[in-house]
Amino acid sequence: MTAIDYDLEFLEDGRTIELISIGMVCDDGREYYAANRDMPVRRIRKHPWLMENVVPHLPKGHGDLRNSMSKRWLFHYGDPRVKTRKTIAAEVAAFIQATDDVELWANYGAYDHVALAQLWGPMIALPDGVPMFTHDIQQEARRLGFNWDELPKQESGEHNALADARHNQTVRRWLARQAWRGAS
Repeated sequence: MTAIDYDLEFLEDGRTIELISIGMVCDDGREYYAANRDMPVRRIRKHPWLMENVVPHLPKGHGDLRNSMSKRWLFHYGDPRVKTRKTIAAEVAAFIQATDDVELWANYGAYDHVALAQLWGPMIALPDGVPMFTHDIQQEARRLGFNWDELPKQESGEHNALADARHNQTVRRWLARQAWRGAS
């Protein structure tokens, strides 16, 4: 079994979940990050929490790219990490399918899994090899008797999808060590 830890940043309004960015890390060392070129920018601008916590982590370009970026843009459209939803769907499927027998893991992963599955449409349209569920780090922590304050803390980059995915991997591995110690 190979684990892929992931995180999505998204806009949700109680009816829809709109992808902003996705980060994935695999136990084999591979990583994936993309920001959704098709994200609902106008709606995101009206969401103070997203503007304060998520938008600062979106690709802004480097050097001359950053200088040529319009002040109105939430992200730099020319950055190679900014991709269409269709491209993200194809690349994420390939990332997951590159490993047999995959487990997906996320922190408070219910919405993440729905947003992930919606990359391909309804749940029944999931590509072969993409699991129909995500293991939840919080559920595993509670099962082992740990609460939020006892888990490893994220040093920086909170709400950057890739940094969050890396931290999810750290916490999942820590929980696995605790479970192993308890079973010994």
